[in-house]
Amino acid sequence: MELQLAPPLGTLRLISSTHHRPKVSATAAPSTSSSSSSAEPLKPRPRLPPQRSAPRPRPGPARLPALCAAIERHAAAGRHAEALDAFRLARAAGPFTPLPPTTYHALISAAAALREPGAAAAVAWHMESSGAETDVFTHNCVLGMYLSCGMLGEARRVFEGMPERNGVTWGIMMGGLVDRGRPRAALALFREMWAEAGGGEAQPRAVVVAIRAATVSGSLRAGRQLHSCVVKMGLCDDGESGRYLSCALLDMYSKCGRVDLARRVFDAMMPYQRTIVVWNSMLAGYVLHGCSEEALELYHEMRRSGVAMDQFTFSTMLGVFARLGLLEHAKQAHAGLIQRGLPLDIVGNTALVDLYCKWGRMEDARNVFERMPKRNLISWNALIAGYGYHGMGDKAIEVFERLIAEGIAPNHVTFLAVLNACRFSGLVDKGKRIFQLMAQNPKTKPRAMHYACVIELFGREGLLDEAYSMIRRALFTPTANMWGALLTASRVHKNMHLAKLAAEQLLAMESEKINNYAVLLNLYISSGRQDDACKVVETLKKKGLCISNACSWVTVKKKDHRFFFKDSLHPQCADIYRKLDTLMKEVKEAGYVAEENELLPDVHPDEQNISRAYHSERLAIAFGLISTSPCAPLRITQSHRLCLDCHKIIKFLTKVAKREIVVRDGSRFHHFKLGICSCGDYW
Repeated sequence: MELQLAPPLGTLRLISSTHHRPKVSATAAPSTSSSSSSAEPLKPRPRLPPQRSAPRPRPGPARLPALCAAIERHAAAGRHAEALDAFRLARAAGPFTPLPPTTYHALISAAAALREPGAAAAVAWHMESSGAETDVFTHNCVLGMYLSCGMLGEARRVFEGMPERNGVTWGIMMGGLVDRGRPRAALALFREMWAEAGGGEAQPRAVVVAIRAATVSGSLRAGRQLHSCVVKMGLCDDGESGRYLSCALLDMYSKCGRVDLARRVFDAMMPYQRTIVVWNSMLAGYVLHGCSEEALELYHEMRRSGVAMDQFTFSTMLGVFARLGLLEHAKQAHAGLIQRGLPLDIVGNTALVDLYCKWGRMEDARNVFERMPKRNLISWNALIAGYGYHGMGDKAIEVFERLIAEGIAPNHVTFLAVLNACRFSGLVDKGKRIFQLMAQNPKTKPRAMHYACVIELFGREGLLDEAYSMIRRALFTPTANMWGALLTASRVHKNMHLAKLAAEQLLAMESEKINNYAVLLNLYISSGRQDDACKVVETLKKKGLCISNACSWVTVKKKDHRFFFKDSLHPQCADIYRKLDTLMKEVKEAGYVAEENELLPDVHPDEQNISRAYHSERLAIAFGLISTSPCAPLRITQSHRLCLDCHKIIKFLTKVAKREIVVRDGSRFHHFKLGICSCGDYW
């Protein structure tokens, strides 16, 4: 701005200038008036600085008590982020002013809950720089905070620098190492603690953590040594701590493969120590190792003891009920949970859907599925697979398309379930389309099990050339399942050339699997090649293999009844055989003709001339017909694959007895009704 004086008026005019800094001109024009000769030149009015808002006052030490109270209040309410925000204000108010111990404890818990290393470091720095007094309890809290945030180095430095350590300290440090995937380091720390204590004393919590470390590392040797320490110190009889130790030992033995030793620990516990958690742990151990009968016996013992089951018990036992075919047990257990107002979680509901599917109760399975408050992909897969195994391919595809429409990405299990559904229902075009959809996505590249489904899908419709080309075009070495699918197709359509090729490949890959020899025997017998059949029998004898007897069972009035070939041990044996003889006469009058030239799964090859009328599944059906109401469907479980003759017989039985019969064999579910089977005579 350039300042000039106007000669006539002696006033100022401001002139803008963008190229020069502002300057003042001291020269004035002479005045013609005498009165103006003595006037001094006018000076510019001083410019006032721009007004700014007053700076926000920094919190002073006087505000610390209120901030500490806010920190503790937020942390107690679970508002951990707000607690740390208040801590930042407290640091500004008093950077080196120690806070009360309760406030530090609240901050430590907040940082640990959020798992923020930066916040943990800030809290620890403030404690150190302010000179706050710390005791063993506070040191333990800081140690746990570092471990929760994954700061193993800092935790180790705190641990090593502690002037005093107690059993809780060792337990926290060991637990942090286990949680961070270093169980062997935790065991080494326990040995250090044991040596420091003179080998005769240890805090129960530290021992529990050490047992957990042995469990995670899978070290049975370390677990047994710890068990010896527990017995030596007499900790198992020590009230609550004894219960925790016994439960930890039980879990360790179970997960290390010694369920027998787990049961010893369980039996040694006092009755008052066996809470529902202990019972559940023992049940889970049996289920983990496939001991379904033992799990069921323990479950009944638990119910007799008066301990009420919870959702975890039910979810665990559902697998046992499904494996043993105890549908009524599952329904009673589910009803008990509902009566007690305990809703099932997503795992329990999914297991219930799977159970109903495995037992052909698809309406019940669908009802449970639709009522689930939340579903995951496993829930969808269970329902799709259930529809598939029961020959309801269209419904399976409908559920699959609904899954896609809801924006859920299918995985390999989903595609396997829907391809199985196409396979069991003969939906060739839809199966090919789904297989192509799978192949187009790099994340769901088809695996051998998917190839096997498509091979059997082609084989079911007699497209043997396409089935064989799937094996030849595979980008990996064909698996036993793929050759097995081709063998099934070749057997059904009586293509001896392909069947022999597939059977030889199977025998080369699984030389000890008895089913492969049984199928090959069937092929040779059905085609009249007795010499080749004798060679297979000789091979079986040389290898010491034999075809095991089949077993069938039916549940009547909540009790399982098992039958074997020509079984004569059942109390109602006479009535069963009388009913079966009557049924055989009726089906022959209805047009039944026995199948010839077939090796039967529950009859030794040397006994083929013996009457085949007394197969285990036929005895089970006869017993079911005389023991249930005329309108109730029969549900039979068969350990082997149904033979062709029994399959034919059961179709006729549904006609003459006017009953629906569901058979679950080693291959799939068969729904027999009015002379028709859901499998379409392909299994």
